[in-house]
Amino acid sequence: MSIMRRTRGAVLAGLSLSLALTGCGSDDDDSGDSAGSSTSSGGSSAFPVTIEHAYGETGIPEEPQRVVSLGYTEQDAILAFDVVPVAVRYAFGPEDDVFFPWADEAAGVAEPEILDRTEVDAEQIAALEPDLIMAVTAGLTQAEYDTLSGIAPVVVQPEEFPAFGTPWQDQTLITGRALGQEERAEEMVAEVEAQFEEVRAAHPELEGRTVTLSGVAYEGEYPFHASSDTRTQFFLDFGMVVAPELDEIAGDEFYGTVSQEQAGLLDADVLLWQSGSAEERAQIEGDPVLDSIPAVAEGRSLFVEGSDYDALQFSSVLSLPYLLDSLVPQISEVVQGAAA
Repeated sequence: MSIMRRTRGAVLAGLSLSLALTGCGSDDDDSGDSAGSSTSSGGSSAFPVTIEHAYGETGIPEEPQRVVSLGYTEQDAILAFDVVPVAVRYAFGPEDDVFFPWADEAAGVAEPEILDRTEVDAEQIAALEPDLIMAVTAGLTQAEYDTLSGIAPVVVQPEEFPAFGTPWQDQTLITGRALGQEERAEEMVAEVEAQFEEVRAAHPELEGRTVTLSGVAYEGEYPFHASSDTRTQFFLDFGMVVAPELDEIAGDEFYGTVSQEQAGLLDADVLLWQSGSAEERAQIEGDPVLDSIPAVAEGRSLFVEGSDYDALQFSSVLSLPYLLDSLVPQISEVVQGAAA
């Protein structure tokens, strides 16, 4: 998959995924002094560890002290283990704050170096002197991985998942293992999964309902997220399903697009519009093609915006509990209203 195609898909989700690595070099200036990392006690006994992934395997010889969060939503999984990254990749939102409300307590007063969204500067990363680069949600190519591996151990997504398609459970377990806190990772996954089960039991009306997650048109086409996308997986965990036709269009990608003539394929029991700004919402609401979709005409569409939008983009062990409390009741209201 080309970098351009990955970037296009990310624009649809509100993230820019284009990557360009500059040459790797050394720098005596430590740019990471503004942010430190802290690890929980007892983790060092877990090392060394080896993590298998899409590009082979990565060995981590000892407990990391300087972790770079290179994935677009990587910081949540790292912060969950009381480890504060020395640098964080900017994804969206305020450009001077890469920690969202559900992660503020874990981040404390830390001020990590903020890495550029559209370009990864290998020299900048080398100057941070990391001993671990977490990139499960970075979508690195093999060449990019090889370059960064010359700086520090790099962990990318597992082989069985596409770029940007690693479920939150797997990312949490991978990160916990990389940080020497595998047992804690298993506990956290079990805790959040229990919350999901509780909410699913409370909302049996969602079982079997179709759902489409879409957003602002891009180059005249309408985006949607396939079943393999981490955002869509949130809804699948309640027994909701994506129309097979959409998954077929997406193929091996985590997203797909349909033309104006095919816009009707977006119709579902619940049609969700991702809106990262007032401008995006206005664009969606003012589109006459979208108005003709039955879900829109019949009041079965819902905007995911504000903190809900942010939490869904992250779909992390920290953000999902917030989303359970906020978004699920809104979806249930749409489903029950349609059935009335």
